[in-house]
Amino acid sequence: MSTTPSSLRPPENMVRLTPKLAELTEQVLFGDLWNRIELSPRDRSLITVAALVALNRAEQLPFHLELAVKNGVTHSEIGELITHLAFYAGWPAAASALTRFAALSEE
Repeated sequence: MSTTPSSLRPPENMVRLTPKLAELTEQVLFGDLWNRIELSPRDRSLITVAALVALNRAEQLPFHLELAVKNGVTHSEIGELITHLAFYAGWPAAASALTRFAALSEE
C-alpha cells in the first residue's frame, strides 16, 4: 500500500503505460527526494517551478503550480518568479508559463 499522498501519486496513464516510471515517481521522486529535510517543500516547489519555466516545460507546470500553492508559495511570488525568469530563461518561456499560471489563477 502506498504512503504517498494521493495528490502526489503518478497519473493513471503513467501507471498504465510506464509502470516502472510511475513506481520511481512515487517511491523515489515524491517518496524520497521531496521528503528530504534539507529543503522545505515550499523551497522545492519554487525550485521546481523555476526549472520548469526555464526549461519551457509548460505541460508539467499546472501540477507543480498547484503544488507550489499548497506548499505555501503565494500567487504574487509565482508572478515574480515568472517575471524574473523572463530575463534569464527568455521571454517565450515566461509567456508560456504565464498562460499556465493564468489558468490556475482563474480557478
